[in-house]
Amino acid sequence: MKKKIANWGNYPVVISEEQSFTLEEEARASLEGMDSVIGRGNGRCYGDASLGDTTFGTLKFDKVLSFDRGQGIFTCESGITLDQILKIIVPSGWFLPVTPGTKFITVGGAVASDVHGKNHHVDGAFSNHVVSMDILVASGKVLTCSGSLLPDLFEATCGGMGLTGLILRVSFRLKKIESSYIRQKQIKATNLDHVLSLFEQYRHYTYSVAWIDCLKKGNHFGRSILILGEHATRSELSPSQTRDPLKLPRQTQFVFPFTMPSFVLNPITVKAFNFLVYNKNFMPEMDSVVSYEPFFYPLDSFLHWNRAYGKAGFVQYQFVLPFESKTALIEIMTKISDQGMGSFLTVLKTFGPQQSIISFPMEGYTLAMDFPVRRGLFAFLDQLDRIVLEHGGRIYLSKDARMSPEVFWNSYRDADRFMEIVRRYNPEYKFRSMQSDRLLLTKI
Repeated sequence: MKKKIANWGNYPVVISEEQSFTLEEEARASLEGMDSVIGRGNGRCYGDASLGDTTFGTLKFDKVLSFDRGQGIFTCESGITLDQILKIIVPSGWFLPVTPGTKFITVGGAVASDVHGKNHHVDGAFSNHVVSMDILVASGKVLTCSGSLLPDLFEATCGGMGLTGLILRVSFRLKKIESSYIRQKQIKATNLDHVLSLFEQYRHYTYSVAWIDCLKKGNHFGRSILILGEHATRSELSPSQTRDPLKLPRQTQFVFPFTMPSFVLNPITVKAFNFLVYNKNFMPEMDSVVSYEPFFYPLDSFLHWNRAYGKAGFVQYQFVLPFESKTALIEIMTKISDQGMGSFLTVLKTFGPQQSIISFPMEGYTLAMDFPVRRGLFAFLDQLDRIVLEHGGRIYLSKDARMSPEVFWNSYRDADRFMEIVRRYNPEYKFRSMQSDRLLLTKI
């Protein structure tokens, strides 16, 4: 059935023939009659990576196949969401090895985007914990791959944005935990230099992320709140928490009721928001033990929060720069501040080494910002792209909606090798998306 669809940024909006399946045989039969298709989970990537003339919706393909509670190995169909998995594994003393800032993504999407979290510098990306996968490739065959079995298919699928085929099943390792709580430390940083030094000082923490005030200038340019965390042991819990240490968090959710007018998002409201966020931490350093929900998924409490950016939608701009390119990070943040292009959500993290050929993370700093779509935005982001490219960085494909092919091909250094593998399993580009065509990956 043809219908209007968009991913989380509500940009772009397209008309697509959306098909779904509940059994592998249905997916294989449907694939035979398709000229082109792209897999799509819960639509939580931000741009056009899972949009196309035809989409394969996986949300009905969501069964748990096995859960080895002794070894911590979870096997499932690709349409299950992380939210559903957490409800199963946490009461048994296990947690996701890597999680992004929302639990409402599918496992297939986690692999295709090779998602990262607050712990990449310690645990790597999601693919680092995948044991094996079953993939429906363009020929109609279902191939099982792993780090040792069809390793080329495995590596190109991790971060490959669905271009090698449709991910059907995934088996991955979990992380052992004693409780469902996080031992959290929050530190106020007076400026950018301060927060970067704090990242280095606390690099031994498993989880680290910083919120940054992207509009502040002068001596407080880049003032931040660094948030650190570790899975709390039972001995670190309060008496009330100890009574049920693996308790699932209460699901308190608020629905964003309507799409906000675009004029509400402006430098004045962003400055006011930043002031409140920075000053709610009334002490220089705060320690607490909190549920995993507010630590990992603070925005998931607000359903449809993407409506806050207006009818035109928004783009999330996320880039990574090598550690030695601190001057480029400063230059980009200065341009954002000077242009008044502030973002409510400006998040800084550190990455460890790159793991797969097309995965986004590389050793360095990554900054993510949300910008409402408005006149002049894309030209401004083109300027930022040039700075990122000149300093050896790159843009995250899962968030991208407008990057040029030149920027992609000059920043993803192994793109040629990636496409050689794609052509091996997807020779006529049956699996293709708006993004892959825009970046000249599958445009014939």
